[in-house]
Amino acid sequence: MASYDRAEQLKQLHEKRKKETFDKVEEAIKRLIKNSKDINFNSVAKEAGISKATLYNNPQLKERIDFLKKQTEKTYIIGRIQRDENNQKAIIDSLKRRIEKLEKKIKVLEKENKQLRSKENEKLTEYFLEI
Repeated sequence: MASYDRAEQLKQLHEKRKKETFDKVEEAIKRLIKNSKDINFNSVAKEAGISKATLYNNPQLKERIDFLKKQTEKTYIIGRIQRDENNQKAIIDSLKRRIEKLEKKIKVLEKENKQLRSKENEKLTEYFLEI
């Protein structure tokens, strides 16, 4: 009968499970990135089908998720700033067009007002001449 080393077998089993867990987490992170979802301990644990404690207890996984989480937050902030700038530019352009339109309308109304005053003055002049 071959020698049976229980400690060695447990060690190998532990390493195998550790590798499987690491692979599950890596695949989960890839899927989250592909689907443009937030990367945090909850989402990774849920996607990988493991507990959050496993992620927190494994320093390598914890460090990786923290790094990706911070990177995602920076990307979100930069994206939000760019969207805000684009929105501001769109609002400014819209307001400029509105101002131009209103200025044209003012000119038309001033011209019309001038014509009406002119007609009114003519009629008043005619009226006073008749008296």
